[in-house]
Amino acid sequence: QVQLVESGGGLVQAGESLRLSCVVSGHTFSRYAMAWFRRAPGKEREFVAVIGRIGDRLDYAASVKGRFTISRDNAKNTLTLQMNSLKLEDTAVYYCAASQAYSDSPYPHDYDYWGQGTQVTVSS
Repeated sequence: QVQLVESGGGLVQAGESLRLSCVVSGHTFSRYAMAWFRRAPGKEREFVAVIGRIGDRLDYAASVKGRFTISRDNAKNTLTLQMNSLKLEDTAVYYCAASQAYSDSPYPHDYDYWGQGTQVTVSS
């Protein structure tokens, strides 16, 4: 059973930074492309960033490009999202997700496993 556990969320002011982590257990981490998604209150879940199995494929949503950085450490089974210059509209629950079949998909239905989410709140 693959388990994903996010951490690092919190309350910050606009312009500040946060670093989210996702630790994966139960299977070989490097077999999965990994992504971050988020769901803001009253909105659909949306793609944030994706990274390929060996970190070779990266893609970001336009809304976070240049501010967020996704990375992974296959030796530590850990996915990271560095979020800088946070904006009010970044407020959401952030989820990490794992896909065995797809290398850089932005679509939630292509992901096999999900974490429970971590809340990020950005205040003015």
